Amino acid sequence: MPKTDLILRVGNNKKTYIMEVVRIILCLAIMVFMIASVWKVFVKAGKPGWAVLIPIYNFIVLIEIVGKPTWWVILLFVTFVNYIILIWITNLLSKSFGKDVGFTLGLLFLGFIFYPVLGFGSAEYQGPSAKEAQQA
Repeated sequence: MPKTDLILRVGNNKKTYIMEVVRIILCLAIMVFMIASVWKVFVKAGKPGWAVLIPIYNFIVLIEIVGKPTWWVILLFVTFVNYIILIWITNLLSKSFGKDVGFTLGLLFLGFIFYPVLGFGSAEYQGPSAKEAQQA
């Protein structure tokens, strides 16, 4: 990329540079806060918190928390089916902590608010909500 294109894209003044740095720091802070929130959710459910940091394994642990079979992780790789499965898993996660459908909608649409509430709040893990897990 020619140097002039970079200058036109990023800007050549100090104000633009400072705004970009602030934006990056803010995004990193939100990311760290969300990781800490889901970490706490995993710990409350009796799973290792560090599992949230490992791709794919974090979904396996999440599926175990809600009481579904671990082969469900394969469904997350199927186009369009993955949306349905993620919504279902989110609903089961909400129920596993004694919450209702309203809280599930909060997790889906305002996750940056509701995951910290679930992780750092007073919600207690009540066991997997899946019928298969309750019957075992």
